[in-house]
Amino acid sequence: MFETELRAVAVAAIVGAIATLISPTGVAADELTVSNPRVVAHFDLSAGQTPEDIAVEPDGSADISFSEAAEVARVGLDGHVQVVGQLPRTGSCSPSPTPLSLGLVRLQDGTLFVVDCTNDANTGVWRISPGQAPVQIASLPANGFPNDMALDPSQGQLYIADSLLATVWRVPVQGGVPVAWATGPALARISFLGANGIAVHRDAVWVSNTDQGTIVRIPVLPDGSAGPIQTVGSGLGEIDNFVFVAGTQEIVAALPAANQVVLVDNGQTRVLLTGADGLSSPTSVAIRDNMLYVGSGAVVTHSNPNLLVAQIDS
Repeated sequence: MFETELRAVAVAAIVGAIATLISPTGVAADELTVSNPRVVAHFDLSAGQTPEDIAVEPDGSADISFSEAAEVARVGLDGHVQVVGQLPRTGSCSPSPTPLSLGLVRLQDGTLFVVDCTNDANTGVWRISPGQAPVQIASLPANGFPNDMALDPSQGQLYIADSLLATVWRVPVQGGVPVAWATGPALARISFLGANGIAVHRDAVWVSNTDQGTIVRIPVLPDGSAGPIQTVGSGLGEIDNFVFVAGTQEIVAALPAANQVVLVDNGQTRVLLTGADGLSSPTSVAIRDNMLYVGSGAVVTHSNPNLLVAQIDS
């Protein structure tokens, strides 16, 4: 997450080479391309419709957390927007002056989970069951900045990256008391935001660090505890959310300040999409089948928040 009010960021060429992304896939990064990028929905910046995270429905529509509106909406590929959940707008999410709705995941039965950051008792994980109002299932520290969230469906656990407290929290999908699952300097902020994007992939939790421009890997040990934190990628600049390409170690990442979506694979970083394709400070990416979804939160451009889709070719 990377919010409009937090600071002005110079748009620069900040994409660097990954130092040590582990486990080569045997597929060269230049073999994966995207085509036919198109913006399917433009959102209302004045209404706080700033995309933060994406979960894709089976019919191809996208559930999106609108951070500044503290809403979750379903966006069709025809551009239709339907609000499916309104989160509390109490407090703020320091250093932002407003409350924010952030990480979003979806269960196969259609249940959504979303992170709300309000710096008060409403900070935590909220469940949105189909046709029902949001319900808080776990409280997180009010002095933190819970950001992106990932689901481990095999273990029934949610993992939340906290950008201020240098912590990955773990919460059961049924709710309960959160566990400070992992913490350490590799997750810490330097001046802005630390741990940000998060993904569960191949028996590990992977976390991006915005200030440090890194991706770390945290093994999930057999007893469910966290193994040693390993920095596996560096030189990425101010990275936000990211996603793995299914069946590979390739990462697609959103770089809001650079206004790019990039592919990271086995020590190589390559630009997939830019502002010329319709991006406007991308904050989130998602993949379903052969379709790439990109949410642009307009956090640096301050205009044209949108949802873009593109075909994945390989």
